[in-house]
Amino acid sequence: MNETLRRAMFRARLSEEDVASQLAVDPKTVRRWVEGRVPYPRHRWALAAMLHSNEHNLWPELAPDAGSASIPSEIVAVYPHRWAVPREVWDRLFRDARYEISILAYSSLFLAEDSGLLDTLAARAHAGVTVRIALGDPNCSRVAERGTQEGIDDAMAAKIRNAVTLYEPLRAVGRAEIRLHQTVLYNSIYRADGHMLVNQHAYAIPAAHSPVFHVRRSFGTDMFGNYLASFEHIWQTALPPRAG
Repeated sequence: MNETLRRAMFRARLSEEDVASQLAVDPKTVRRWVEGRVPYPRHRWALAAMLHSNEHNLWPELAPDAGSASIPSEIVAVYPHRWAVPREVWDRLFRDARYEISILAYSSLFLAEDSGLLDTLAARAHAGVTVRIALGDPNCSRVAERGTQEGIDDAMAAKIRNAVTLYEPLRAVGRAEIRLHQTVLYNSIYRADGHMLVNQHAYAIPAAHSPVFHVRRSFGTDMFGNYLASFEHIWQTALPPRAG
């Protein structure tokens, strides 16, 4: 019996049926996990994120040997590609925000095109959550360079303009703000309070195919803080979109 998993589900007020529904698996599969079977990696990562835990806390047998390099406690999950992050993880990240949501990317068009996630952002902004979205300036050389690297050239700027249009209605709701930056990004950041999904950037590789770290704030370490400081530096130099 995996008592740690059972207690984590109890604290989150999630039944086996709830977990099965959110992960699109059979309830019997979840029962096997509670009874001690270790899920496949993608299910471990999604379940750990759902329970705001770390997979090595839920399944200690997966922890590295004492002689191996340890995994920082701030790492909740690692996804090999952005497209591998379950939609439920994105929705829960933003839905659980109580104070602030911060997004830093070139376009994050995948998010802007999801009407459900946009509704979640609007609902949180309407509830008083500060929403800050920093996208690349479509007219700057950095965006042009990234478009060339990904092999899509001017399509990168077009994606940003499309995203700005889709995000625009948020500016009329609560404390939501959009700015454009001219920075070389080494990663995209999607933060909600003490959790963030960090999408790494790799040369010539589209962000959707690059890894994502689910990082949480943890006292005594600075991984979360470093990413947050990076966002704040860029936000301070970013400017609101020009009318027209």
